[in-house]
Amino acid sequence: MLRSIFQETLEAIDVRQVFSQAVVCEDGWLRLADLRYRLADFRRVLLIAIGKAAVPSADVLLAKLARCDIPLEAIVVGPGELRARTSAVERWQGSHPLPDATARAAAQRIVHALKGTNTQDLVIFLISGGASAMIELPLDANMTVEETAAFYQALVHSGLPIAEMNTLRKHLSLVKGGRLAELAPNASKYTLLISDVSEGMVDVIGSGPTLPDSSTREECWKLLLRPELRGRLPDRVRALLENPNLPETPKQNAACFRNADSRVVLSTATMLTNAARFCERRGFHVVIDNSCDDWEYRRAADYLLDRLRNLSIEHARVCLLSGGEVLVNVGNEHGSGGRNQQFALYCATRLGSIPAGVAVLSAGTDGVDGNSPAAGAVVDGTTVERAGGRVEEALARFDAYPLLAGIGDAIVTGPTGNNVRDLRILVAER
Repeated sequence: MLRSIFQETLEAIDVRQVFSQAVVCEDGWLRLADLRYRLADFRRVLLIAIGKAAVPSADVLLAKLARCDIPLEAIVVGPGELRARTSAVERWQGSHPLPDATARAAAQRIVHALKGTNTQDLVIFLISGGASAMIELPLDANMTVEETAAFYQALVHSGLPIAEMNTLRKHLSLVKGGRLAELAPNASKYTLLISDVSEGMVDVIGSGPTLPDSSTREECWKLLLRPELRGRLPDRVRALLENPNLPETPKQNAACFRNADSRVVLSTATMLTNAARFCERRGFHVVIDNSCDDWEYRRAADYLLDRLRNLSIEHARVCLLSGGEVLVNVGNEHGSGGRNQQFALYCATRLGSIPAGVAVLSAGTDGVDGNSPAAGAVVDGTTVERAGGRVEEALARFDAYPLLAGIGDAIVTGPTGNNVRDLRILVAER
């Protein structure tokens, strides 16, 4: 049942469907969410799409713009097969979670394109989760691709919240923290966002390449003192970020944002609203609780299971929904898995404390959980017994995927072309 609810939720937040409703091009006007542009005011449209949802979102925009009488150029950086195949569209395969040589080349191409814009250009950015790794160009031109990847690897394994990781990424980069907007100061700019962060943190999505940056270099310097990063950063990276002359990212009052707008068209809230609807249809009393966002996974699991236990006393059939991400500090030695499978497997060890039939699902809406082929996992009161005494070892080694896959509890969807964070569904039935 929980697998079905997760699948129905993924279908309800399909990127192509959402963007088809958000974008309209007719009678010489282009509507993007609630804003309208008269195309006769521009000589061309430059579309730049970056992230896990870049391909499906760009496909929709390209199809709509193809029916409009205006020159169009596009650069699309992300996974998946792009339907539009014209000479006006450049296609780059995005790397994730670590930037590679393609990420650097794609960044250089985007920088060149933006520097060529003027007041007669409309630049439309489509930004979704994963964009941070898919384009990267360090401020230090001597920094190698390998050093940049090692920096990202250290962040991914640090257990730091995404906002703190992206504070460091923004200040390392020529293409983050509002600097793409800064490269096209005279063009009209509009950003459509798919949010994979907490509500109200739009400049964290993909490290905020087109938005005013709320983080500062002083915050960056404080983060470098954290024990989670001690000894993990390449020397050249640390030297750049610790430099007292580290350039600051553009803020809200920067001139490049006077002709810029943005809207979030898909978010964790959208996901939870749909998931709640599907749970209610099945007769559950539904409660949404996102208060454990960015908590360490065991603390989050203990909190949600305690909340579920109390709710199950009041309601015979109850569903507790939680969106966002939990933190797992895996260290340098680890197996195959991800935060969702680690969370679910830990929950399986605690289900016996609840006097009801309990099941827990935790999965990523992007279809990818850590370094495994799975999106996440669903566990119940039989999981530990079916695992045959291997649960504690798998948790200790951060090696949840082989165990969960072996007993049929892993959820494998493949990449979904979307990313609005993780969904956790906890149900109890008396």
